[in-house]
Amino acid sequence: MTTPLRRIAVYCGSRPGNSPAYTGAAAQLARTLAEAGIGIVYGGSRNGLMGALADTALACGGEVIGVIPDLLNKHERAHPNLTQLHHVASMHERKALMAELADGFIALPGGVGTLDELIEIWCWAGMGSHAKPCGCLDVNQYWQPLFDLLAHIRHEGFSHGEQQLLRSDDPQQLLALMTAY
Repeated sequence: MTTPLRRIAVYCGSRPGNSPAYTGAAAQLARTLAEAGIGIVYGGSRNGLMGALADTALACGGEVIGVIPDLLNKHERAHPNLTQLHHVASMHERKALMAELADGFIALPGGVGTLDELIEIWCWAGMGSHAKPCGCLDVNQYWQPLFDLLAHIRHEGFSHGEQQLLRSDDPQQLLALMTAY
């Protein structure tokens, strides 16, 4: 029996990236989740894709919970209008609280921090720490190099049979894959 998706943690950049498609995808994902009655747990910033995600979900009446480490709050500035905002002492605490609050995980385009959060939560699934779906919203094939690397890892015999990392370029299709997981 699958657990309903009440909240999804979304990992994404605190910068907008070089393509307007990234901001558009963050807004489209936020609308899709809000319309489905699924809350968002994210990094708490008002900048970049994080801000676009939060602003759109809030405008659509969605629940948005931010989790921001004190160190990042000095640089990124927390979003002032969230449903809830949790201040934590470290990135480790942020990751653990986001994992606790969410029923699934989606990565939008982002930098090394986004990649770190995605790989860690997916690794936790592979080790049996949770059975929640993990996926990538593959805007303009942003995540293709990662999937190429994962295929290379499997080909070279270093894969442990990890849990499936879901992927789609369409938020509704990705949500359907996660719901069926």
